[in-house]
Amino acid sequence: MTVAAILSEKGHDTITAGKDALLSEVCQTLATHKIGAVVVCKGDKIIEGIISERDIVRVVGTQGPSALDLPVTKVMTKEVITCSSESSVDEVMAQMTKGRFRHVPVVKDNKLVGVISIGDVVKFKIAQVEHEAEQMRSYITMA
Repeated sequence: MTVAAILSEKGHDTITAGKDALLSEVCQTLATHKIGAVVVCKGDKIIEGIISERDIVRVVGTQGPSALDLPVTKVMTKEVITCSSESSVDEVMAQMTKGRFRHVPVVKDNKLVGVISIGDVVKFKIAQVEHEAEQMRSYITMA
């Protein structure tokens, strides 16, 4: 199965921030939308970076509350691992595990078209296993 299957269930909505945003503004965005990461974009959804709850905790933990006045560009991850709608769910899950990150922007023609989280992947995999188990039960009861 592909990332497109997850996005068809979840939707393509994305929450982004501009590179001039302050860390405090990103924190408000994360809290308001109940999400764990924000993609930093310029112009027409061109990815410049990503900032997650972990990034924020790391900088506030080392620099204190004054870190909230930093521009997002000082804290964000600039080397963003992305995937496409055609990427396999297993492939993306392996990338997340290897890189120890929980959010992957989905791109098409170098533009942001969605974001999937490890929670989305786990939910998808559980539904897939439940469906396979139900098919197996149906097959057994018909035999």
